[in-house]
Amino acid sequence: MNFETLLLRGLFGTCVLACGLMLLAMVTARPASALVTPAHSIAAATAIVSASHAGKAG
Repeated sequence: MNFETLLLRGLFGTCVLACGLMLLAMVTARPASALVTPAHSIAAATAIVSASHAGKAG
Protein backbone atom coordinates (compact mmCIF):
# COMPACT_ATOMS: atom_id res chain seq x y z
CA MET A 1 0.00 0.00 0.00
CA ASN A 2 1.20 3.45 -0.75
CA PHE A 3 1.18 6.46 1.58
CA GLU A 4 -2.05 7.98 0.24
CA THR A 5 -4.01 4.77 0.78
CA LEU A 6 -2.81 4.50 4.37
CA LEU A 7 -3.65 8.15 4.96
CA LEU A 8 -7.18 7.74 3.57
CA ARG A 9 -7.79 4.59 5.62
CA GLY A 10 -6.64 6.39 8.76
CA LEU A 11 -8.85 9.37 7.99
CA PHE A 12 -11.82 7.09 7.37
CA GLY A 13 -11.24 5.27 10.67
CA THR A 14 -10.95 8.56 12.54
CA CYS A 15 -14.18 9.86 10.99
CA VAL A 16 -16.06 6.65 11.83
CA LEU A 17 -14.81 6.84 15.42
CA ALA A 18 -15.81 10.51 15.78
CA CYS A 19 -19.27 9.87 14.31
CA GLY A 20 -19.76 6.88 16.59
CA LEU A 21 -18.81 8.88 19.68
CA MET A 22 -21.16 11.72 18.71
CA LEU A 23 -24.00 9.29 18.10
CA LEU A 24 -23.35 7.68 21.49
CA ALA A 25 -23.39 11.09 23.17
CA MET A 26 -26.71 11.99 21.53
CA VAL A 27 -28.33 8.68 22.42
CA THR A 28 -27.23 8.75 26.07
CA ALA A 29 -27.88 12.48 26.67
CA ARG A 30 -30.43 13.48 29.29
CA PRO A 31 -32.90 16.31 28.79
CA ALA A 32 -32.33 19.45 30.84
CA SER A 33 -35.49 18.84 32.87
CA ALA A 34 -34.03 15.56 34.17
CA LEU A 35 -30.95 17.36 35.47
CA VAL A 36 -32.92 19.78 37.68
CA THR A 37 -33.41 18.72 41.28
CA PRO A 38 -36.95 18.57 42.69
CA ALA A 39 -36.24 21.58 44.95
CA HIS A 40 -35.45 23.83 41.99
CA SER A 41 -37.50 24.79 39.00
CA ILE A 42 -36.31 24.83 35.41
CA ALA A 43 -36.93 28.59 35.26
CA ALA A 44 -34.62 29.18 38.22
CA ALA A 45 -31.92 27.00 36.68
CA THR A 46 -32.25 28.88 33.39
CA ALA A 47 -32.04 32.24 35.19
CA ILE A 48 -28.86 31.16 36.97
CA VAL A 49 -27.26 30.04 33.72
CA SER A 50 -28.32 33.24 31.95
CA ALA A 51 -26.93 35.37 34.76
CA SER A 52 -23.61 33.58 34.70
CA HIS A 53 -23.32 34.04 30.94
CA ALA A 54 -24.23 37.72 31.21
CA GLY A 55 -21.38 38.27 33.65
CA LYS A 56 -18.85 36.81 31.21
CA ALA A 57 -19.97 38.96 28.29
CA GLY A 58 -18.18 42.09 29.49
